[in-house]
Amino acid sequence: MTETAAEARPRIAGLADIEALEAQPFEQVYPPVSAYDLLRRSAERHGDRVAIAFQPVGDPEVPVRETSYAALLGRVTQAANLFRSLGVDRDSAVALLMPPVPDTHLALWGAETAGRACPINFMLNADHIVELLQAAQAKVLVAYGPDPALPVWEKAQAVAARLPGLAVLQGGTGEGQGSLLAAMAGHRGDALDFPEPGRDDVAACFHTGGTTGAPKLAQHRHGNQVHTAISAAMFYDAGPEDVIVNGFPLFHVAGAFVYGLSMFAVGAKVILPTPLGFRDQAYMRNYWRFVDRERVTLLAAVPTIMATLLGTPVDGADISSARLLATGGSPLPTELAAAFEAQFGLPVRNILGMTECAGVVSIEPVHGPRVPGSAGLRLPFSEVAAVPLGPDGPDMARRCAVGETGVVVLRGPNVSPGYTDPARNAGTFAGDGWLVSGDLGHVDERGYIHVTGRSKDVIIRGGHNIDPAVIEEALAAHPAVEICAAVGRPDTYAGELPVAFVTLKAGQAATEAELLDFLADRIAERPALPKQVTALEAMPLTPVGKIYKPALRLKAIEAVFADLLAPAAAETGAAISVTGQDEGGRLSAVIRLAGGDKAAAQAAIATALRDISVPWRLERTG
Repeated sequence: MTETAAEARPRIAGLADIEALEAQPFEQVYPPVSAYDLLRRSAERHGDRVAIAFQPVGDPEVPVRETSYAALLGRVTQAANLFRSLGVDRDSAVALLMPPVPDTHLALWGAETAGRACPINFMLNADHIVELLQAAQAKVLVAYGPDPALPVWEKAQAVAARLPGLAVLQGGTGEGQGSLLAAMAGHRGDALDFPEPGRDDVAACFHTGGTTGAPKLAQHRHGNQVHTAISAAMFYDAGPEDVIVNGFPLFHVAGAFVYGLSMFAVGAKVILPTPLGFRDQAYMRNYWRFVDRERVTLLAAVPTIMATLLGTPVDGADISSARLLATGGSPLPTELAAAFEAQFGLPVRNILGMTECAGVVSIEPVHGPRVPGSAGLRLPFSEVAAVPLGPDGPDMARRCAVGETGVVVLRGPNVSPGYTDPARNAGTFAGDGWLVSGDLGHVDERGYIHVTGRSKDVIIRGGHNIDPAVIEEALAAHPAVEICAAVGRPDTYAGELPVAFVTLKAGQAATEAELLDFLADRIAERPALPKQVTALEAMPLTPVGKIYKPALRLKAIEAVFADLLAPAAAETGAAISVTGQDEGGRLSAVIRLAGGDKAAAQAAIATALRDISVPWRLERTG
């Protein structure tokens, strides 16, 4: 059987290594044609090795439950045959309301083999979930529970009551009647009962930022996912000796492909840290003990989790097995990466991803340097460029010069064929295979992609995309609100938090508490609830009368910086002021320092802003 590039372990350290791979036939570098084909190849090579190690609770004294590669393939085959028997085909879906447990992998890859998978954030409300199931043409729902710690099953029953004919299976809590495992038991696991999917078949539809009533589902072809998975394994130099902790949800492309399918491609072990993933406080308190016990080699975490780990004592755990921390999902503060590398002696490598390209635009390779402010190099056989932003959007006919800021665009085998509703493609899928990321940035002379801002308004909270329209549509319904806008406020833990600004109608009044209470039952996505609503005398507008959101982001930046720096000013007697700046779409902060103990104040400022991703510079005056 042909060996994948990831299994051959090509050494990627720079753009020249990527170009060398591109000199080979594409099918030789990426031979699997589907996720199922990838799993089968790994089962044939690594059948007895552990594919999934599930940690049921956050107690290091409780052992993992292991699933071998051979068993994983057999159970995925059973799940696929089950779903086909329930009427799922290439044009319909199996929806998942599941946390990161082994059954989720069986259902996800089985659904993609039988038809299409539609993993859904179980924290959404029932109305939104119903709309997503309808848009995906789901015939089967696999839902977690019942489990008092995660009330997903109750929500699934409410959803099923509104969708007659939907088959519902329980996942993750045993093999009893009505469970996924019990239903799978009646189906063969040695072969599929139908033809395998091909490279161009649609494998999944993943939901991304959108408003209630207008579901936005990005389609993935099998070829998209295989390209992302094998590429990620190559950039991380992953192999069968590796062990990774993957606490990301599988309704997120990072959990499913960047740190999931990529590891399955090379026979590595994937540890699932309890149904709560990285939200399990007990697991996180014992994180380094788990790294010691399982001899973990690869750590994967968004910047917020990195900050948590920086404050988690190692307490004598032997973490010498770890060789890399891979991060992404939100902007990576340079100071945070440097602090992590200094404290743990582990290289930190960044990634830029999107749901619309199966999770990866670019990655910093482990064998290359960490380039501050960079999101790494493009994937083999793909193109990434910056194009000028004109009055009508990205100018796809032109390319920015090296180092010149523009809108980041890409095309290649990782790019989705579009949304399930083609009407949603405008502004994101630009034709001729190009995907508009919505990020502002540039490509440097070595091919590294740098993201410096956003042309789109999406708010990224802890790696989750929030469409500000979700907030704005709900807020606009308040009788006292005249104009409203939502933006992201920098946050040292979540990367960004949603905040809103309003102007009120003449003669009307509404307090912040009243507006927040009004939104509480009107926003389906709990993480999208704004943390603050600020009333303004006038909304900043462009010359043509549109709300100018960069000005609102600058207000949010100034307020956050002022709050973070107030203790430094009080402790050192210095006068510290903050001014936001917009330099061609690149938002930053200028901190002015005067009086007091300047040396102490400068050190305190650096400490206070270590976890903030917004660029800043210090000016000493007086």
